[in-house]
Amino acid sequence: MDYSRIIDELQSASPFDLYRLRVAIDQQLDRPERIEQIRARLRPGMHINYFDEAANRLVPATIIELNRTRLVVENHADQKRWSIRFCAVNIDGADPDVRRGPAQKKLDRSLLRVGDTVGFQDRNGRERYGRIIGLNQKTATIMTNTGERWRVAYAYLFLVMDTVVEDVDVDVIDL
Repeated sequence: MDYSRIIDELQSASPFDLYRLRVAIDQQLDRPERIEQIRARLRPGMHINYFDEAANRLVPATIIELNRTRLVVENHADQKRWSIRFCAVNIDGADPDVRRGPAQKKLDRSLLRVGDTVGFQDRNGRERYGRIIGLNQKTATIMTNTGERWRVAYAYLFLVMDTVVEDVDVDVIDL
């Protein structure tokens, strides 16, 4: 599915329109027959990927328990257990990325993931590089290659494609 096209269409929607659409989508996701379609394809011990809204990326996990409306998984990275909605499981291997359209020049939260390498200019005009360790409403939290932590507005970030950043130990943080 081309998420970027849908998001482009939603740019002109009012906040009420977006809220009403979210309610309608949640109602569809919570329908028992939709949950059962997914539940029937899952088993405890199965390795899956689920979409983590806070990190804006897929997370590998193992299913521990299937409940009526949610499942318990163990995250492979931190070995913690999480209760997630069935709809968060990427059961068909869909591409979760929102691609940038040619007219879109600025980065925003939907285009970035925890772990992405980015650059920005500090207040003194020096370029800094690092990895995203947290995504907030208006800013991304960046751990630079010098070990400094910065909160930078999305508009000031740019993606770094080559390996400008030395290996930085990236842990997801709760903000």
